[in-house]
Amino acid sequence: MGTHSVTGLLSVLCLALFWGSQLSQGSVSYDWKAIVINGQRRILFSGSIHYPRSTPEMWEDLIQKAKDGGLDVIETYVFWNVHEPSQGNYNFEGRYDLVRFIKTVQKAGLYAHVRIGPYVCAEWNFGGFPVWLKYVPGISFRTDNEPFKRAMQGFTEKIVGLMKSHNLFESQGGPIILSQIENEYGAQSKLLGAAGYNYMTWAANMAIKTGTGVPWVMCKEDDAPDPVINTCNGFYCDAFSPNKPYKPTMWTEAWSGWFNEFGGPTHQRPVQDLAFAVARFIQKGGSFVNYYMYHGGTNFGRSAGGPFLTTSYDYDAPIDEYGLIRQPKYGHLKELHRSIKMCEQALVSADPIVTSMGNFQQAHVFTTESGGCAAFLSNYDTKSAARVLFNNMHYNLPPWSISILPDCRNVVFNTAKVGVQTSQMQMLPTNARMFSWESYDEDISSLDDSSTFNAEGLLEQINVTRDASDYLWYITSVDIGSSESFLRGELPTLIVQSSGHAVHVFINGQLSGSAFGTRENRRFTYTGKVNLNAGKNKIALLSVAVGLPNVGGHYETWNTGILGPVALHGLDQGKWDLSWQKWTYQVGLRGEAMNLLSPTSTSSVEWMQASLVAQRPQPLTWHKTYFDAPEGDEPLALDMEGMGKGQIWINGQSIGRYWTAYAKGDCNGCSYAGTFRPPKCQLGCGQPTQRWYHVPRSWLKPTQNLLVIFEELGGNPSGISLVKRSVSSVCAEVSEYHPTIKNWQIESYGKPEEFHSPKVHLRCSPGQSISSIKFASFGTPLGTCGSYQQGPCHASTSYATIEEKCIGKQRCAVTISNTNFGQDPCPNVLKRLTVEAVCAPTVSTTAQPNWRG
Repeated sequence: MGTHSVTGLLSVLCLALFWGSQLSQGSVSYDWKAIVINGQRRILFSGSIHYPRSTPEMWEDLIQKAKDGGLDVIETYVFWNVHEPSQGNYNFEGRYDLVRFIKTVQKAGLYAHVRIGPYVCAEWNFGGFPVWLKYVPGISFRTDNEPFKRAMQGFTEKIVGLMKSHNLFESQGGPIILSQIENEYGAQSKLLGAAGYNYMTWAANMAIKTGTGVPWVMCKEDDAPDPVINTCNGFYCDAFSPNKPYKPTMWTEAWSGWFNEFGGPTHQRPVQDLAFAVARFIQKGGSFVNYYMYHGGTNFGRSAGGPFLTTSYDYDAPIDEYGLIRQPKYGHLKELHRSIKMCEQALVSADPIVTSMGNFQQAHVFTTESGGCAAFLSNYDTKSAARVLFNNMHYNLPPWSISILPDCRNVVFNTAKVGVQTSQMQMLPTNARMFSWESYDEDISSLDDSSTFNAEGLLEQINVTRDASDYLWYITSVDIGSSESFLRGELPTLIVQSSGHAVHVFINGQLSGSAFGTRENRRFTYTGKVNLNAGKNKIALLSVAVGLPNVGGHYETWNTGILGPVALHGLDQGKWDLSWQKWTYQVGLRGEAMNLLSPTSTSSVEWMQASLVAQRPQPLTWHKTYFDAPEGDEPLALDMEGMGKGQIWINGQSIGRYWTAYAKGDCNGCSYAGTFRPPKCQLGCGQPTQRWYHVPRSWLKPTQNLLVIFEELGGNPSGISLVKRSVSSVCAEVSEYHPTIKNWQIESYGKPEEFHSPKVHLRCSPGQSISSIKFASFGTPLGTCGSYQQGPCHASTSYATIEEKCIGKQRCAVTISNTNFGQDPCPNVLKRLTVEAVCAPTVSTTAQPNWRG
């Protein structure tokens, strides 16, 4: 943004008078520069943590880590379908206890942003809408439709009322400083024309009338009406400006990574690029940044939507799926936040003066009335570093980077220079032994007549199941005459067209084959030879949903399931279309109906011993075992290697869907420099997209935990194990440097000698200590964490020096100086100290299990 004109200032004054009644209810308001809290403009850093994607026992730790990482605000969507699973019946218990979550944020001393929506997208089943909403008479989602607006207003008022009843809005002394209505509606609004605009305007006005006393936002909504603030979502938002000059520039979703889909690779966004994007947004006048996600968590149960999205919602976030800090992303962003906060007074005082320092280089300079100054020096070149002259001083800028100068002289941070340690995570065995496995074959030969019904033709799946189960049986029969030629020759072919998302084909009780769709192509075709006999043959098609759609125009009208045609080819009569004959339907599995997944199940099922199961792995098989919880408090996961596809329950709680689908993609390297998109930095090609499934410790008892698996394809459960996620090694790399120090910097960061003699800091997780040094070199080492090599310059005492100071300690710091390593290994060369240390559990004879979540 440029400097405001007199006209702009008059607009601000007029707006302040016009909206005075709205903004004076509490102490949160806004102006053209920032959110204003208690009369102070604020630069705010926020992070998305979704309460249903973790457990209440994890919330306090996650939120404290977010605070320690330099965040001011915790953002969450509100998920309508978990709170109102059936119309008029509400659930705010356990993982759905929104009030407890917001109060945990408040207890930590942070603000909250509640994104009510109630459409959330969020890679969540049905975009957060309850499936019953689809069957309200006359309804049409997210448009100028009275039945939808009534339902949406009812839920929005329910949530606002709940928050008010606990005094959780900032206007009541609570932590909530912002609320969002609707979500990423702009493109849909344009497609719908007047109906879209009318609905959007109605939604904004409806939200304002709830009287929260805090501002409302609409993300990706260019025409959001006053006083609602329109905001940006994306990998980059530096080109974004609000729709009025008197609104602040806000980024509600700075994407820290990307979601994963079964059969796809894992996406990784380099922290150098994410930090660059945030610094670039701030230097353009941005004042609010929310990381989506800061902790992604887990899609427990059947909550993943898309469809085909993984149970893991890790998102390459600064705090990983299991609640562990991901380094260097967490630490580098923490340094970024601290550096920007050092500039806060200048940033909120005025728009920057922008000057060019080269073809791809700029300086953004902010000043205060009292003479304060902060500068951001940018190099947009993706390949070459630049040496620039600013304020009569020279500065070196790496490619695709921004340097932050809180006093317009001294660089305290550069987005491309990562000075914090890198942590290598590993899944390690636990002492938890699975007891003997037992199995039960899902009985498909005698489907229970009491739970089935008949209909002519093929029915849409969700209309039948109402999403009560992923599974729907389509069953019919064909009579084959004894004179059919194929009985003495080539088998006929069955073709099944489905909007799936998966189908398993059974002929006379035997699995004949399976087929699967993808996120890009939900419609797919099963084609396979089928072994039919003379006489009556039973064709049973098990259609499997892998999460309902979560985004798209009127996705509530999209079809799922087997809609045909279903036809036999290769008969004497040619093609036999089965689509319109009588079909029998059964919702769900017999095992679900018998509640086999629950520890309190009273069904009299005859379970078979594992030794027999191993000899003949069967599709559609239930497996169960018991295990004792392992010692310690490290996060836990099930290693599902060797299994096919299905679902997991522990003590009756659904861990989620599993699927050993192998990742296809391009995993050939990754540079932080240049515009990021999900295909750019991919990992895990040729490996299962997801192998490990998070098991919250709070779901476990000390002994006799029931593990139940439903396996669709025939995997062998004997290979399943419980593993713990742990930091296996930590890496750190710091260069020599001798900056000019000013007193205010020393006060902010520590003692002067910490600047003149930089240190390498290594830190294992609590309960661990440094057991060995895998690599150490003071000189010019090569490579990256996990694959370091000595360079042409190397101090021979490197290993001994690090071992002496670090072995046996949870954390250590080693000063980078020639004297510390005996002598200068290569004079007149800028050296660095690079270390990789192995972390291992600290030996203790008094360790006791910790049943924290």
